[in-house]
Amino acid sequence: MENNLPVDLLHWLLAIAPLVLLLLMLVVFKWSGGTSGWIAMGLATLLGYFMFEAPFETLAVGFGKGVWEAFFILLVVWFALMLYHVTDESGSFKVIREKIQNHSGNYLFLVLGFGWVFASFLQGVAGFGVPIAVVAPLLVGLGVKPVAAIVIPLIGHSWANMFGTLGVGWIATINAVQIEDTTLTLLYTGILLWLPNIIAGMMICWIYAKWKGIKEGFLAVIIISLIHGGGQLAMVSFNAELSTFIPTILAFGALFMLSKRKKYSEKSELDELTNILEETDSETGEKPDISLHQAFMPYYVLSVISIIFLGIGPIQSFLEQFEFGFSFPAVETGYGFEMEAEEAYSPIAPLTHPGFYLLVSVIFAYFWYKRLGLHHKNTTKNVFSGLKNNALGASLAITGFLTMTMIMENSGQTNVLALGIAEVSTPGIYAGLANIIGIIGAFMTSSNTSSNVLFSPLHGSVVDSMEGLSLPLVIAAQSTGGAIGNVISPANIILGTSTTNAQGRESEVYKITLIYTLIAGVGVSAVSILLHLIGG
Repeated sequence: MENNLPVDLLHWLLAIAPLVLLLLMLVVFKWSGGTSGWIAMGLATLLGYFMFEAPFETLAVGFGKGVWEAFFILLVVWFALMLYHVTDESGSFKVIREKIQNHSGNYLFLVLGFGWVFASFLQGVAGFGVPIAVVAPLLVGLGVKPVAAIVIPLIGHSWANMFGTLGVGWIATINAVQIEDTTLTLLYTGILLWLPNIIAGMMICWIYAKWKGIKEGFLAVIIISLIHGGGQLAMVSFNAELSTFIPTILAFGALFMLSKRKKYSEKSELDELTNILEETDSETGEKPDISLHQAFMPYYVLSVISIIFLGIGPIQSFLEQFEFGFSFPAVETGYGFEMEAEEAYSPIAPLTHPGFYLLVSVIFAYFWYKRLGLHHKNTTKNVFSGLKNNALGASLAITGFLTMTMIMENSGQTNVLALGIAEVSTPGIYAGLANIIGIIGAFMTSSNTSSNVLFSPLHGSVVDSMEGLSLPLVIAAQSTGGAIGNVISPANIILGTSTTNAQGRESEVYKITLIYTLIAGVGVSAVSILLHLIGG
């Protein structure tokens, strides 16, 4: 790959320094996301200017792109927070908890249903943080403690990132790099993504009640994973865009059938052993006299409009015509690393943005609960007060993370990271490490899609210069790593802590999500190397 970037040990260590510092501040020092994000951004800026020869204009363009990327995510955060507070003020979470308990007394089954099946469905159709923003507060409403309520959908939805949102990650990937054998690429990706799926199901059971949880949930996990992972693998070569969406819908059918079994419908002794549930008698306040369906109606609306406007091709294509984005000039560093001009950078299509569907659900929820007589004189005031208290910290944190990411990309630091790994790799090792590059990319950008767009062209160049390396396998490993990396992306974790009123507890979330990332990452790397050896 022709470039003048300084790919040596010193510059590689400097390039990774902002990411390491960010993790240390969040996990070890337990600093706030806002403080950590902006300090890491400051370090990336200084390194870009002094060590990677990025002039002020280059850094400024990166900062501007980061602010725009943050705005895209914050639209989800703000409206998800509003939906949570409107629902909470109505007392509907109390109703949802009580009525669902009456339907199934097995909390492990409920946690799997919401944190894995429902979260995966939301990722399949909407994506962009919606599974975390919606499911985490729902789990809190069911009585799950906030940290576990954030971790479970983070883990549960990760496998669905690549082909979720109706295949946007795949579409972006094939636009970013020329892949001759797309069928083999899709096959490899389906195989690799099945691994984080089944690990997610098992780990959710582990979080609930360790080995006893795995034993009790084993049958449900195997059946659902066969539908999720097996269904995606069976479909992906024929229709990549629907290969996650359809299996996640079918999984609801399996969930319904499993709920008929005594094992998953009655209260389990594990409910007394788990430490992720709040004390049920600690809940105070009168519950509204409404049905479960009435309480859950805004979430039905969110699901239905997402399916209609995003799941029906002609409607989606029509709505996507209306988009806007800012233009950015071409910039270059002293090492000759260039970023092309963008006439409309990362444009937002308002009518297909997940934030729009959340906003519609918020408006519906407000008037729906008002019609049911669930408003009080301070409802509106409390909703906006809660939004203000939660949104400010999240907005500062996510803006810090994303501006750091784009400054690193514009100054060449991100490419140095990937090229450094390529420099010391054999074809087999690189096939395994492509997954790690994908994880790093998603950690930085909070997006499987962005990770692939960022690194897929680089992988293409490495494959061209490294004999015996398969581009389909490398792209599959990259894509799977991008899916896994969403579990530890700071923006997604801040989204979870904001919507569950758990600000400042990010380090507790990381202690669990890093374990999942390590297990899934090592597993995918091992299978990637095995596939390389078989293919070679």
